[in-house]
Amino acid sequence: MGKLAQTSVKYVINVKFEAEGIVEKPDVIGALFGQTEGLLGAELDLRELQRTGRIGRIEVNIISLKAKSKGDIDIPSSLDSAETALIAATIETIERIGPCDAKMRIDSVKDMRYLKRDYIVKRARAILANIISDIPEIMVISEDLKESVRSQEITKYKTLPAGPDVALSESVILCEGRADVLKLLKCGIRNGIAIGGTAIAPQITQISKEKEVTAFLDGDRGGDIIIKELKQIAEVDFIARAPEGKEVEELSCKEIHKALREKVTLDKARDIRSLKSYEASSYEKKKEYNNRTEPVNKQYKTTEPVNKQYKTTEPVNKQYKTTVKVTKNTYLTKTPVSSLDHKKSQPRTSFTPTSQKSDLDNDMKIFFKKQLEDLVGSKAISIFGKNKVFAGRVPLKGLSVALKQVEEPFAVLIDGTVNDEICVLAENVETKYLLGMDVEKSTSSRKVTILKMADLQ
Repeated sequence: MGKLAQTSVKYVINVKFEAEGIVEKPDVIGALFGQTEGLLGAELDLRELQRTGRIGRIEVNIISLKAKSKGDIDIPSSLDSAETALIAATIETIERIGPCDAKMRIDSVKDMRYLKRDYIVKRARAILANIISDIPEIMVISEDLKESVRSQEITKYKTLPAGPDVALSESVILCEGRADVLKLLKCGIRNGIAIGGTAIAPQITQISKEKEVTAFLDGDRGGDIIIKELKQIAEVDFIARAPEGKEVEELSCKEIHKALREKVTLDKARDIRSLKSYEASSYEKKKEYNNRTEPVNKQYKTTEPVNKQYKTTEPVNKQYKTTVKVTKNTYLTKTPVSSLDHKKSQPRTSFTPTSQKSDLDNDMKIFFKKQLEDLVGSKAISIFGKNKVFAGRVPLKGLSVALKQVEEPFAVLIDGTVNDEICVLAENVETKYLLGMDVEKSTSSRKVTILKMADLQ
């Protein structure tokens, strides 16, 4: 008889039987083939089906107990579901096994394809888990490939490791070592060059004469030492530092770009380990001074009922108004200001009459103070037109051209010191206010109100 290959089995018919006597496996097989013969025609005859391989090997298990037999039969089938159901129903018509009466009952018809699908799903889950576990390794390989490409981009400029754009660029960024140049390349900065650590290569001196140089150094003691050396042997234009305790190669791209934006000139950089600790501007110094005197102000606020009526600095403002009145009268009569302290009156006589400063209300002071704070570190000038409308921000060199293009300029704010030259430009276009971080003592004007950051406190 032909045997059905296990891989082509679609269904397995499981039959339970009981016989009123002792029977053996040949009796059961004979009953299956003999009593179903001709019931469904020649096409579905069990003998023919098994011969052609559409019914597989029939397995029979028998247990005999107390002169009775019972057991189960497994019949594999590669027929479709309808034909398999017909075969199963036919088997239940068998009434005898050998010489004994018997009963057969279909216990189940198992769909082997469902079992295969279940296996497929479980196996697919295992395969997918392996794929997912391999993804980080693939990412590492990809990163290694990118790193190797970046390493190939590093060239030599005057025997020093450098980015590919150093030779053609008008500005370069000095780094401590090759790893820092690689980090800059990763962040899209292609004009970095390594100086060779604390032992600065002699080629740096010549490079600093030919190009604009920004030294981008680690935030440690080594960076401090390099700054001292650069001051002695090279012409460095700007200094940028990594945060304190960090190296350039440890920074993220965002931190690198931020540090380069906050670069300072060499004369403003001190030998420190943090960019934030460089020598502050006059505004920063005044701000630190105000913070130091804050406990005094708090102590002042705990005094008598005057502070309860006015929560901020009303007593000071009242005193200021009286001072303004005296100053105005002395200005009109051209008499010496005897009622004021000499130290307070001296800088005011070199500027616009102080009555113009008293025109600033709290809102105007807050507005100007905020705009000046936004300018800190930019080395730029903000121009405001009529009704305080922002007209634009320009570098100091472009002030004269920019002022001519603004109709009725209201205020000019400078991240720097106001001098006579700037004052003349503001007067020519009838600017109302001119504000800076500080004002040169010799600067004065009767047409423009000149203020500094300290006047807005």
